[in-house]
Amino acid sequence: MAAQAYFAADYAEARGKFLEACDHAGVAVESVDHPLPGPHGETLAIDHAWIGAPDAQRVLVTLSGTHGVEGFAGSGAQVGWLESGLYKAIPLGLAVLAVHAVNPYGFAWLRRVNEDNVDLNRNFVDHGQPYPRNRGFDQLVEALCPDDLAESTLAATNAALGRYGQTHGMLELRRAIVSGQYHHPRAVFFGGNARVWSNRAISAILSARLARARHVALIDYHTGLGPYGYGEPLSRHDAGTPAFERLRAWYGSGVTASAFVTHGRISGAVAAAAPGAEFTGINLEFGTRPIDEVFHVLRCDNWLHVHGRAESSEGRRIKAQIRDAFYPDARDWAEQVWERSAEIQRQAVAGLCETGSAESAAWRAPAASTRAAEG
Repeated sequence: MAAQAYFAADYAEARGKFLEACDHAGVAVESVDHPLPGPHGETLAIDHAWIGAPDAQRVLVTLSGTHGVEGFAGSGAQVGWLESGLYKAIPLGLAVLAVHAVNPYGFAWLRRVNEDNVDLNRNFVDHGQPYPRNRGFDQLVEALCPDDLAESTLAATNAALGRYGQTHGMLELRRAIVSGQYHHPRAVFFGGNARVWSNRAISAILSARLARARHVALIDYHTGLGPYGYGEPLSRHDAGTPAFERLRAWYGSGVTASAFVTHGRISGAVAAAAPGAEFTGINLEFGTRPIDEVFHVLRCDNWLHVHGRAESSEGRRIKAQIRDAFYPDARDWAEQVWERSAEIQRQAVAGLCETGSAESAAWRAPAASTRAAEG
């Protein structure tokens, strides 16, 4: 099967392919239905499947669609792993928990955020405590979320962002924009002021599935950052920690750590669900378009849902742009995503195995080709 066949044109097709792949593999699927429908009235749900030993203490968790519209890549990786037959080589004592469409609303409606304009990967904070204040975002919110998309307005807002970068440095500009904020509900990168539906649902799934685990690895699939088609493993751990060193041993020196703190990440929920386990997690980020283009489209989509109409011609144009910004629907991109995701998942399984065991050595050895495994 060609790699592109693992990927889908929309959420409904992606869900159908995941359910079908699980059925072909003889894997049971459990679903948590979302209270809202999709754009065509379809049911939205978080679907999850457990592949491997029921009592496994070593578990690989794969997540797709944490950031809604970014779900196309992760879904394709999960479907491909099942349809290619790679799942058949899971070592004894190990299991994979594949969670499809953590944010099904955003996936279906082509939004990075959820139904509440909440960035799910900023929502896993203690909502009973004071929220962290992002002073840089406070200064930039009007430039980041303008009232209109006129060329003159965008030029003025871009100039304001540029001045902030010149004054404080480009790293501080990036920190101010993307590290998350909790005081501007209609703006981008809003972490929410309560646990949203997907937070509650995925936390329950993880707690039920990971209670017995002693070693947990996470691959959370994302898109929109980095070179076209390349999957960069981004550490969910600080540089220099034992967990970060495990990541380097598993995936190589290309693993990078974040240069600044991002609050409320879903990786924290995975770790919390298995408090007695050794946790090793990454975001696997696949590049799509130049970062300036991706950021521009995010701002346009935010404007659309605050000021515009999704059903208008402008709304349809923006939706097409945001889909392309996070899912280049192209054969070469799908092939690169599939090859890389298969490689990373093999490395994660190897890392979870006992060091030096025959199973680990077999999984670490690169396959002659991923397509050979598909045959």
